[in-house]
Amino acid sequence: MLVMSTVCFPRLQQPPDMMTAHKRSYVEGEGSALAADKTSGSAPILVLRKVSEILNCFSIEAPEPTLQQIARQTGLPASTCQRLVQNMVREGFLDRDGDRYRIGLRLVQWSTPGTFGLDVVRLVRPILHELRDLTGESACLYMRDGAFRTVVAVAETRHVVMRPFLVGQVMPIHAGAPGKIFLAFDPDARAALVDTELTEFTPNTPKSWEQLDRQSDLARSQGYFAAFGERNPDVGSISAPVFNHSGRLAAVLGLGFPTQRVGPDDVGRLGPLVAEAARSASTALGYHEATTGSHPEPEARKKPKT
Repeated sequence: MLVMSTVCFPRLQQPPDMMTAHKRSYVEGEGSALAADKTSGSAPILVLRKVSEILNCFSIEAPEPTLQQIARQTGLPASTCQRLVQNMVREGFLDRDGDRYRIGLRLVQWSTPGTFGLDVVRLVRPILHELRDLTGESACLYMRDGAFRTVVAVAETRHVVMRPFLVGQVMPIHAGAPGKIFLAFDPDARAALVDTELTEFTPNTPKSWEQLDRQSDLARSQGYFAAFGERNPDVGSISAPVFNHSGRLAAVLGLGFPTQRVGPDDVGRLGPLVAEAARSASTALGYHEATTGSHPEPEARKKPKT
């Protein structure tokens, strides 16, 4: 019969500074990519914050940054950035093509069903498809977040020549037709823009608050607005407001198109179609002009930074 004996060894205690260093390195990414910061109760999870900073490096204007560009933009140590990016590729958050990275298909798959949870998107999506079929151009729905607008639904044109509009695409509200609708009908949009700079993307980008005032006044008076080449020189848009049951602006509906196919001479034909589609969307959200009353006026005008 084999007898196993147990030998007990005294437990070695790590000095406090070594334990702290070990915990810090684990949170910084030396261990699992999902490691949490447990050193301060309600503090944010540091790794998730870093992942968020990495994802913020991707945009429509710069969709495929290099690892060096990501590290430079986030300010993360090169080794930490490389480790996190590799983990994000492994999990499908990012895809790699040579020395460049792009948003992974897994994240794209997650983002699409997220928009289906929005009642506004669910109710307005059929109207976007009808407007696309009627005009032949891409129809989009926008919501505002601060001084920016985000595409939350798209019915894409069937034309071969097109400008892509993607769900999740973020753009400033001072450039393009949708932003003029927000400024005209959303009292909070003006306040959100006051402390931001009016970045000049093209020669047609509004350069002053006075110009924005004139544009938003026109948008309010005619019920829609058309803009050409304000954010991209070869892209135009026509937009109109969508109101909810209480009469407040819920979203902005509009068309986006290449200027080689649609120009200022087409606004008289397309503008009323966009406005009519926006009215149908408002009705779908429970808006009734006769009973809801007038829309809230924008707050006192202030000049933003220029």
